[in-house]
Formats: sequence, C-alpha cells, structure tokens
Amino acid sequence: MIYLELFISFLMIGFTSFGGMSMIPLINDQMLSHGWMTAQEVADIVAIAEMTPGPLGLNCATFAGTRTAGVPGALFASLGVIFPSLTVTMLAAMFLRKFKESRLMEEALFGIRPVCIGMIFAVIIQQSMVNYAGPLLGFVSWQAVVIGLAALVMLLRFKWSVPKTILLAAGLGLALGSI
Repeated sequence: MIYLELFISFLMIGFTSFGGMSMIPLINDQMLSHGWMTAQEVADIVAIAEMTPGPLGLNCATFAGTRTAGVPGALFASLGVIFPSLTVTMLAAMFLRKFKESRLMEEALFGIRPVCIGMIFAVIIQQSMVNYAGPLLGFVSWQAVVIGLAALVMLLRFKWSVPKTILLAAGLGLALGSI
C-alpha cells in the first residue's frame, strides 16, 4: 500500500535527518529508490518547498506525497515526517532540566554540527548537478548560472529579501528560458 510506504519512508527521513536542507538527500534517495520521481522532479519539489512558507521537510513531504498519491499521500507523508520531531520534542521537554547543564549533550552537539555542514555541502553539490548541468552532464546551462549569480548578488550585495530574489529568479527564468 503506497500510503504506508510513504508514511514509513518519511518517518525514516524524519528520524534520520536534522531537518531543513539535511533532509534533501534522504528525500531524493527515497523518491528515486521507490521510483516515485526522477531527480529533476525532486529538484523541482525542493524548489517549490523552499518558496512556500513553512518547514522545508514538511513542505517536501506534502508535495512529494501529493505528487505520488494525491491528497491522502500528502497526509501520510506529512504525518510520517513530523511524527519523529513531535516525539523527540515531547521527550526533550520532559527531560529539559536534566540536559540543560549536561556536558555530554554539549559534546554531542559539538560533533553533530560538522556533520550538518557536510550534509548541506552535499545538497549544494547534488542540486547544482541537477540544476546547472544538462542531460548526462553534457553541458552547463549558462542561463541557470546567470540566474544563480544574479540571485547571489541581490542577496549579498544589495540585501534583497528572499521573496524579491525569488521573483527576480522566476522572471529571469521566464526571460532566459526561452533563449
């Protein structure tokens, strides 16, 4: 049953990732291994999830579930991805005082941070290969590079807000995509 498979897949993603961009490789792996989506479709879902308000993982689960099995699929995938967070949050709240001054917790977080950074770099490389390179890495899309650089300049140099930058990128995509 696809609903149970979606729930279990996103439950595993929720338990094995730290949220945000660290979920993308796991979502990509699950979608591709089950044959539910192609790499390009996953990249599209991630782009849409980034533009939509709310947590990236939940948005990805909702869109992937909808794409795979309609509204019930979105419900099961979303429940799967939030269940671990809710469980861990409730347990952490129960033991907050105990962990608050714990040296062991401090050391564990010291080890987890570099892993998260490494996973973010892996996502950047993976998504760049899908978004900037053509079929079978035969060419680099100059249009995508121009859009990416323009967005980077607007964000860093001119301090544009993310929604303005997304609108710029969408407009450039429409204009340059037809060339």
